[in-house]
Amino acid sequence: MKCGVSLLVLASLAIWALDFAVAQNKSSTAASQVLALEKKWNDVYKRGDIAVMDSLLADDFIITVEDGSTFSKSGYIAHNGDSTVHVEISEMSDLQVRMHGNTGVVTGAYHEKGTDKGKPYEYRDRFTDVWSYVNGRWQVLASHYSLRANR
Repeated sequence: MKCGVSLLVLASLAIWALDFAVAQNKSSTAASQVLALEKKWNDVYKRGDIAVMDSLLADDFIITVEDGSTFSKSGYIAHNGDSTVHVEISEMSDLQVRMHGNTGVVTGAYHEKGTDKGKPYEYRDRFTDVWSYVNGRWQVLASHYSLRANR
């Protein structure tokens, strides 16, 4: 009897460990997908690829930029399509992805340099982006940029 109970406990632990490993692998795969899409978004932003950007942003997307202004999806895309803005550098670093079910939260550092109406600008920010897996694809729901504290 003791041997049967021990085998049952051992089998239960083995099944639990396997389920845990599968769940961890799914989370890791989703995190990799979100990170790849984050990098893709950064690339299409720099290139001004409006069509791809449109597919990455949820319809109710909202972004808060450094000065506290907010833009909807259409406002952000219009800004990105502005021919007077030329992005020369668009770099992300210190990227971290946290998965919570069908939601991925990406944090990191951002550096952008370019010209706006012929005047140079440069930002060094921290950012948070929220991605959600809906209807079979990942889309970014919200983005927030803030200036780094002076050190």
